[in-house]
Amino acid sequence: MATRRGVTAIVIGGLIVALGLAFFVSPLASSSPDGLEKVATDEGFIDTAEDHGLADSPLADYGVEGVDNESISTGLSGIIGVAITFGLALLLFGIFHVRRGRDDREPTAAATG
Repeated sequence: MATRRGVTAIVIGGLIVALGLAFFVSPLASSSPDGLEKVATDEGFIDTAEDHGLADSPLADYGVEGVDNESISTGLSGIIGVAITFGLALLLFGIFHVRRGRDDREPTAAATG
């Protein structure tokens, strides 16, 4: 079984890799339309598209509002996305770990007699 230190090192290493990829690789993503947008253009109904409810949010369109450099804006948006995802995962794992710990401490019917 892996030690707690080994698991922590793997998680931190994975987080560093994910943050690096988010910042340095995400600005290199294709700016071509995605499949849905291409089909809408090809089929002639792209003009009926409407902005979604979060179109004016600070992280809309894979960028950070107020950052003028597009590459840095995209990279920062990727870092924020990784950080939010990691935080939520950490929270969920923490909840499940605490819940599992409680279940392990409860006596079973066989142990109580």
